[in-house]
Amino acid sequence: VQLVESGGGLVQPGGSLRLSCAASGFPLSSYIMSWYRQPPGKERELVASISSGGSSTNDSVKGRFTISRDNAKNTVYLQMNSLKPEDTAVYYCKARRYSINYWGQGTQVTVSS
Repeated sequence: VQLVESGGGLVQPGGSLRLSCAASGFPLSSYIMSWYRQPPGKERELVASISSGGSSTNDSVKGRFTISRDNAKNTVYLQMNSLKPEDTAVYYCKARRYSINYWGQGTQVTVSS
């Protein structure tokens, strides 16, 4: 079982990035998939989630970030637009089903001019 994030990097304010989280060893369609982030010196926070029932985003990113998934590719995405310096963080992917939780290793996103 593995979750591998990719797509992070350095971007200027106002720019865009798309993060990917590829799952292996389990079908992510059966799990609640989420993106979390942890800014420097702060606690990890929920950014967005998606399940068979729909998706949701944190108010701080609403209208700028979109979560989606491709079940055929067993991958979940986070499209991030209009990025701000305060979006700088390590972004983590998580899969949850009942009491089972899987985490990825994280990918760094830095928003800076």
